[in-house]
Amino acid sequence: MDAATKRGQDLGLNEDEIAFYDALAANESAVKAMGNDELKVIAAELVTQVRKSVTIDWAVRESARARIKVMVKRILKKHGYPPDLQAEATKTVLAQAELLSAMWAVA
Repeated sequence: MDAATKRGQDLGLNEDEIAFYDALAANESAVKAMGNDELKVIAAELVTQVRKSVTIDWAVRESARARIKVMVKRILKKHGYPPDLQAEATKTVLAQAELLSAMWAVA
C-alpha cells in the first residue's frame, strides 16, 4: 500500500479526495485557519462537483475550464477558505482536476 493511500485511509478519504485535500492543504496557513475536518469536507465536495462537470475536452476548451474554475472558487468561498489563499488553491485544484479527469475518462 503506498503512502498516499494509507494517509487517505487515515483521513477517511478516497484517492481522488486525498488529491484535492493535498491541493488545499499545500498551504500550511490554510490548514491552521480551516482545520483538517473542513478541508476534508471541501475535498469531498470538489471531487463530486468537478467529476460531474468535466467533459472530455474541458482542459482545452476555455469556456468549460472557466466554468469549472468559477465552481471551485464558489466552493472554496462557501466553506470559508482564506481569501488570500484562494487563487493559489484554485490553480492547484485545477491542476489536480486535469490529472484526475484523465483517469476518470479511462475508468
